[in-house]
Amino acid sequence: MARPRRQVPGGLAALLLLSAVVAVAAAKTDRADVEALNVLFTSMHKPSKLDNWKADGGDPCDDDDGWRGVDCSDNSVTKIDLSGLDLTGNLGFQLSSLKSVTKFDVSDNKLSGEIPYSLPPNLVQLNLQGNAFTGGIPYSVSQMSDLETLNVGSNHLNGQLTDMFTQLPKLSTMDLSDNRLSGNLPQSFQHLTGLKTLNLESNQFTGDVDVLAKLSSLEDLNLQNNKFTGWIPSKLKKIDSLKTGGNQWSSGSAPPGMEKGSSAGASSSKESDVGVNGFFIGAMVIAVLLAAVILLTVLQMKRSSPVSSHYYMDESGHSSIISMKPLEKSTSIDSVTLPSVPYKTMNDNKFNMLNNSRRILEPISLVTYSSSELQAATGNWHSSRIIGQGMVGRVYKAKYANGQVLAIKKFDPLSFSERSDFVELVTCISRLRQPSICEIVGYCAEPGHYIMVYEHHMNGSLHEFLHLSDDYSKPLTWDTRVRIALGTAQALEYLHEICSPRIIHKNIKSSNVLLDADLNPHLSDCGLAFFYEDPNESLGPGYSPPECTRPSGYTMKSDVYSFGVVMLELLTGRKAYDSSKPINEQSLVKFVTPQLHDSDALGSVADPALRGLYPPKALSRFADVIARCTQSDPQLRPRMSEVSQELTSCVQRSASSRRGGFLYSASMRSDVSDW
Repeated sequence: MARPRRQVPGGLAALLLLSAVVAVAAAKTDRADVEALNVLFTSMHKPSKLDNWKADGGDPCDDDDGWRGVDCSDNSVTKIDLSGLDLTGNLGFQLSSLKSVTKFDVSDNKLSGEIPYSLPPNLVQLNLQGNAFTGGIPYSVSQMSDLETLNVGSNHLNGQLTDMFTQLPKLSTMDLSDNRLSGNLPQSFQHLTGLKTLNLESNQFTGDVDVLAKLSSLEDLNLQNNKFTGWIPSKLKKIDSLKTGGNQWSSGSAPPGMEKGSSAGASSSKESDVGVNGFFIGAMVIAVLLAAVILLTVLQMKRSSPVSSHYYMDESGHSSIISMKPLEKSTSIDSVTLPSVPYKTMNDNKFNMLNNSRRILEPISLVTYSSSELQAATGNWHSSRIIGQGMVGRVYKAKYANGQVLAIKKFDPLSFSERSDFVELVTCISRLRQPSICEIVGYCAEPGHYIMVYEHHMNGSLHEFLHLSDDYSKPLTWDTRVRIALGTAQALEYLHEICSPRIIHKNIKSSNVLLDADLNPHLSDCGLAFFYEDPNESLGPGYSPPECTRPSGYTMKSDVYSFGVVMLELLTGRKAYDSSKPINEQSLVKFVTPQLHDSDALGSVADPALRGLYPPKALSRFADVIARCTQSDPQLRPRMSEVSQELTSCVQRSASSRRGGFLYSASMRSDVSDW
């Protein structure tokens, strides 16, 4: 016979319930703060050194139950200092809920993974120094207007810094030392008007340091052990503590306002400028004379050369061509404008004539490759090296004996009527400089061989990563998907709203979003829009906006639509068009967009590979952006600057509602095609 269950007396049950209610009501700490610390504790593998910390519940601000390293004011957590505790794991995904935290210090631990986007949004001090964090600095840092100290030194950060420093006026100390950061210093550094201490030591930064000369507040600058070139601006030599050794400073005579870098490497040179001013004046005179001779030579050559053309966008976003006619008179190359003249088309008079004026571009500075060299690097253009094929030709993987790998875009020789057309196109594309745009590094312009050479991205395209999974890859995490969307949006914002003249892309799709070793996005095919007369043919089914029933209907807002489709792929893990699905599900836009505002249905269309590891509120905000981008009426779609802003906001709020778990990092594939 089963033993009867003992019943709790009604009075006792009521008392227990009342006690629980009173305990909750008496808790001092804001519930959102508690949940964020619960997730952080779990993500750090529940270390025993964190006294009183809990994976679920608790009261960090209770004087009798205070959590180690946590300070509070009233009912909110205000400071977290966990430095030097030998902590492991990662930082989770819910730190953005800590609205009142002004100091976050986890320095000198063994934490790893990427620095999450979801950092406390109102930080004054952020110290992540001395861990094993990978990836880059999250873009959410750019919105921390009260930030005074940023220390991410001695980690494993890599890649280029994004232009994210325009809204950090209070930043006084920034330490990026002992990482593997590369590329040129971002121009937004010039907005760090309060910066006093900057440590860039032991990275792989390249280019000049001219932008730092605009920071009059600098008192301590360490540039040691990078790959900087050029000369040190004379304004920097006045800094009390300047370290410059271990770089590739120019050894020739410096122009006015510059000085040679120190080969010894310890501190700035305090050499007198006496005796060199005369040399500079003489050099300037010679330079002016040489420039005049070169200018006359160029003009003479152009009188006998054909007119070439530039592709650009007018105010409505429609494609046009601007002519380059030989100039009869000129006083300054930089200020010359072009007269209104007919032009010679790039191929069979594909475009309409445009009368307009534009500045002449400066000569490009890229590596010039020979066709024989590229032929050898691609195995004699072997079919096994083909990693992509489109309307403009094939893309090959080029491998060199020293281990260098490049992507070679080989155009159909008939794509250009003359060599000058191709060189001018390369000139334009070489000036597209944005971290999320695939960078051209060289070219070949021999008869019958029109080739562009690009940087290689080891993780292939977003299309491959989402839809052609293999044994070497794991699903993209939610944070990584948002980062890919934001980076691609910023690349399009650059083309649409920052470039002058503005540029339309015309071929936005997941196969043209390339992923580097850290899964950062790089938009390819920028500047090649004139090849895509009919976007329906180049984009393929699923990406083409409804207004493109005729080629002339394509505008910048059409790019926005195609980008919205890419976001849909990130959200759902499904292809833009899949003929294997039931007919009502084949078009991703038609199938999913009606469900984007249905909170119950939204979870069902999210990529199953995410396994529910995403914050529901962030998912909803992401879906809202998609819905705006894929409006059938182009006028109702947002500008890309609005999209970037909304995605940044999505990033900041990406971890406000889910607790108890943490996102894992996506692994990278070691050798996949990338175009």
